Amino acid sequence: MSESSIGVFERDVVVIGGGGHVGLPLAIALADGGSRVTVYDVSARAVELVNSATLPFDEPGAAPVLERVVASGALVASTDPAVVGTAENVIVVIGTPVDEHLNPDQTAIPRALQTCAPYLRDGQLMVLRSTVYPGVTELVERMIARLGVDVDVAFCPERIAEGKAMTELFELPQIVSGRTEAAQSRAAALFSRLTDTIVPLSPEEAELAKLFTNTWRYIKFAAVNQFYMMANDRGLDFERIRAGLSQDYPRAADMPGAGFAAGPCLFKDTMQLAAFHNNNFTLGYAAMTTNEGLPLYVVDRLDAQYDLKNMTVGILGMAFKGGSDDIRSSLSYKLKRILKFKASEVLCTDPLVTVDPSLVPLDKVLAEADLLIIGAPHQEYRDLKTDLPVADIWNSLGDGVRI
Repeated sequence: MSESSIGVFERDVVVIGGGGHVGLPLAIALADGGSRVTVYDVSARAVELVNSATLPFDEPGAAPVLERVVASGALVASTDPAVVGTAENVIVVIGTPVDEHLNPDQTAIPRALQTCAPYLRDGQLMVLRSTVYPGVTELVERMIARLGVDVDVAFCPERIAEGKAMTELFELPQIVSGRTEAAQSRAAALFSRLTDTIVPLSPEEAELAKLFTNTWRYIKFAAVNQFYMMANDRGLDFERIRAGLSQDYPRAADMPGAGFAAGPCLFKDTMQLAAFHNNNFTLGYAAMTTNEGLPLYVVDRLDAQYDLKNMTVGILGMAFKGGSDDIRSSLSYKLKRILKFKASEVLCTDPLVTVDPSLVPLDKVLAEADLLIIGAPHQEYRDLKTDLPVADIWNSLGDGVRI
């Protein structure tokens, strides 16, 4: 598509699904860089919060920037799908979900875009941003072709970590892919507003690059969780072993600590990659059983040491990782379900999570619990003072009881 074929648009960017953890930081960053950005989201509550310059979730460094760009008019939010037709660049922050049978729904993105499809215009660039099943970019290209609109399609996966979006959006290289030179160059120009390093790949290469990245992390976490169980079963301190083997030894510097490997991406993307490889991904399935089995392991070990059926157990931290308020796919909730079967009572608390009305204050947990488990290693727990036994697989306290 030539530059002359690009029409006049009211806005620079519209982010479809832009009220969430991936889309909103991107929208804020682009708006702060001078772009006129619209967030389109089906959640009226998220749109209301954004328009009132209030973050719907916690993201360090984002709040003051959101206030600035909303006040200037650079960022607005809407539940009206018609806003999709007002911007030259349409960024789609909708991923490929996995169902209860661990099968990816490859048609989820084209279906979700049906609401917006009537408002697409000639001259737009559509950027798929969230993780997609390999081949979904081509599927969207075919959908656009059937609509009869002249829209370039690119896949530019996000690779930020929650809690680091407002730095990593600017510091990390951006993978950019497009079927045509026009799509590739337009997407590169768009993301060059944020970062200096653009990595060009084909759409299929980019789709696998994103899945490989998340699956690699998931497998690494599974390896150390298996190491943790091996050492723990022999009465040895895994964290002490890890610290010793990695001290001044660069080839072990990337070994993470043990802990719950969860969240909305790693498990899901590993299962997507398994489906892509005709369910012949034994390493991925082994990682899944190890990581998903860690809450069971923790409860089984504690049940062998304590009379859980007559105890109140407190879980400290229900987010999927430390420093986050995001409970999506959190293994702390799997831990809670197992303990509700094994223990007399389970009390849960989290200083950051605000969306779960069943959570109770930390003081109540400390006053009523007989045993504590660190579910998410929040900084707020680092100086915890208690005489209760604490099971801390994360080693966040440095003195947790052996399980």
